[in-house]
Amino acid sequence: MTTYRPTAWLGLFTLVVMFGSAFLLTKIAVNEMSPLSVVTGRIVVAASTLWCIVLYQREAVTELVVYWKIFLLLALTGNCLPFFLIAWGQQHVDSGLAGILMAMMPLVTIVLAHFFVVNERITRYKAVGFGFGFVGILILMLPNVSTSQVSDWAALIAMLSILCGAISYGANSVIAHRLPKISLTLISFGVLSFSAIIMTLIWLFFYGFGGFDGLLESSNAVIYSVILLGVFPTGLATIVYFSVIRRAGAAFLSQINYLIPLWAVMLGVWFGDELLSWNSFVALVVILCGIAIAQRGSKLA
Repeated sequence: MTTYRPTAWLGLFTLVVMFGSAFLLTKIAVNEMSPLSVVTGRIVVAASTLWCIVLYQREAVTELVVYWKIFLLLALTGNCLPFFLIAWGQQHVDSGLAGILMAMMPLVTIVLAHFFVVNERITRYKAVGFGFGFVGILILMLPNVSTSQVSDWAALIAMLSILCGAISYGANSVIAHRLPKISLTLISFGVLSFSAIIMTLIWLFFYGFGGFDGLLESSNAVIYSVILLGVFPTGLATIVYFSVIRRAGAAFLSQINYLIPLWAVMLGVWFGDELLSWNSFVALVVILCGIAIAQRGSKLA
């Protein structure tokens, strides 16, 4: 039996808290800000945070130039696209529900890795695990499909948007197999810098410089939520994430797939006054069982 250091466990639970809290913070922010403004602000704050760390550590930023293509892909699939899809979806669904939907990410990664990563073929266990996850999603969406009410269809589309965010994260995980062997801080800074440039240009295209006046009218709770999103779940969490992988391995880190949706649901219930419906609870259990089966297959392979 492998014994992991306390620092590895500390890193794991730190990631669970930061990643899982992002859903509630996003829900608070999109109550007043547009999803585009929330995502742009979040990424700009994160890039600024990493910039300060890079300057403090005196990293050689020039190393990043030759890797601009992969950083661009990682920025689009790991930040810009999924952040926007999730933020847009959370205008219509609770944060806990968003956390449950995002639990599909590791199962989506299994399918994508089968086609794009060497020696990552789909096994019987992985196929069954993905099947469980698919059934869990159907259970989650069933009440919205069985009604013709406009509000419920809006929630269904929002759930599909968040699910597409999970697919984008899965693609990002596959692309991350090609990460260069350089400083983790530099990698994080490079990806977030590209993300910040892309989202800022898009935001300026839609809102122009006059859009800053609207941002300043937001409440303190919303502004603080965006800042916290940028500093912790987006900026610092990236460094902790890669650090845990290097210290304890990807298999150890995979346990966050069980804990993040549970933490997101608890925060939504405790602080967001959200209610967990019967189908949400059943879907959560089914999806987590799917992850467990798929990971068992990986260990036996």
